[in-house]
Amino acid sequence: MSINRIVRAASALVTIVMLAACGHSQTIGPNGEPGDTAQTWDADKAPEATRGSGGLGIFGSDKKEAAGPAVGVNSYLWRASLDTLAFMPLSSADPFGGVILTDWYSPPETPSDRFKISVFILDRTLRADGVRVSVFRQQRTGGGDWADAAVDQRTATDLENAILTRAREMRSSATAQK
Repeated sequence: MSINRIVRAASALVTIVMLAACGHSQTIGPNGEPGDTAQTWDADKAPEATRGSGGLGIFGSDKKEAAGPAVGVNSYLWRASLDTLAFMPLSSADPFGGVILTDWYSPPETPSDRFKISVFILDRTLRADGVRVSVFRQQRTGGGDWADAAVDQRTATDLENAILTRAREMRSSATAQK
């Protein structure tokens, strides 16, 4: 085998391993551990990695002097999102990518409706355009199946505003304690 073929084969292997690692996702249960998605999220019991004070770093600590690149989201938006959606069962939460996905939830008042929410935290700073919410709704049909239903756009906007308000409260509280 020539050296070029060995180098190409090694490069291809490294690329495949890196891409396979990117595809791994894990659900987070109520105690911040992999597992039960039927439980609701309790932000007070979450591990410190999901509740950090600044952005969350992948390599090393999340302090600014840490070496290496860091990918993260605004911790106030992250915690405010978890607080705001605490009544819904959590399906998946990625603090490094800033994505929170809930499982389907039926309000007790309207058991024939169910909702699913996706929250995307888009920035490391606390800004109004730093969070985006998508709301999905389904209604039970006469045959017992679920069918997609329209959701008023104001619902997503109201959730975004609730998250932003809670994040600002958290930041004000943290600032007052210093």
